[in-house]
Amino acid sequence: MTILWQTKFFVSLLILGSAASAFGQRNTRNKPAAQANPVVFAVLDDGKTIEPIGAISRGKLAAASGGDGDEKSLVNFSRSFYQPKTVYSLIFGAAKNGTVTVQSSNPKAECSKSAATVTTVSAKAKLKNLVMGLATNQTVGASASGVRRLPTPAERAEIETLVRAEFAKQGVSADVIKAMKYHNLTALDIDNDKTPEFVGTFWAENSASEQNQLFFIADKAKNGKYAFGYSEYEKVTPEQVMSGELKDLAGGIGHELLLDALDYNGDGAAEIFTVGMAFEGYNYYVYSRQNGKWTRVYETYNYHCAF
Repeated sequence: MTILWQTKFFVSLLILGSAASAFGQRNTRNKPAAQANPVVFAVLDDGKTIEPIGAISRGKLAAASGGDGDEKSLVNFSRSFYQPKTVYSLIFGAAKNGTVTVQSSNPKAECSKSAATVTTVSAKAKLKNLVMGLATNQTVGASASGVRRLPTPAERAEIETLVRAEFAKQGVSADVIKAMKYHNLTALDIDNDKTPEFVGTFWAENSASEQNQLFFIADKAKNGKYAFGYSEYEKVTPEQVMSGELKDLAGGIGHELLLDALDYNGDGAAEIFTVGMAFEGYNYYVYSRQNGKWTRVYETYNYHCAF
């Protein structure tokens, strides 16, 4: 009797164990695959190329695959985000203003390992030269302003007064300031309050051996006048240029330039994204207005190839 009871007991355990194992296998098979975090891309080259700026995780940006990454990570990124016909939202004026569709990518290419060739379609955004944008698979809030425009003559005059004053503060002569130039001066409305913010990139050349550069974000103060919420001045000499020639700082190389704005953390105010074009790759920066001041909250570098 004892032997028979033990035999039945072990058979029962085997049956229960098999059932539990099968149940566990079914649960594993039915568990949904983990979803990749949304990514923010820079839209470059007249809307023909994208490359990653960062992945959005819990309201913050984290580094995505860069051009100097290992082959496995680059291949995985391409498989996840660059499948042909993948469609992303074009962000222009902090709002969705068109589509960006992936055509192809090559994670083994010499100078574009983390980039993809795309087609950009937009009724509003005219991406050309240094007018660039953003792309993302993040859901874009309906409250985004969509404002991105040139300044009015009065706005331009007020902002240029600030620029001249800043150059003078940095010791740039009046004659040089008179001949100052700019890459862009753009009005955005990052919090949809009907009061624009301005992002600008200006420069003035003392001589063939010295260039003064100024990047800024300007807000309207409580007194109704514009002031710099963020500004960065730099005096550049040939020794600081990889080629040794200031003339090579053409077409935006060596300057910090506006990409666009995007509220990636859902707080109701868009962050401003910029690009610093260097000889061997691009630096990307993100600015957030915190306690009334603009702060650089994120930066990353995307290597292309040796100069």
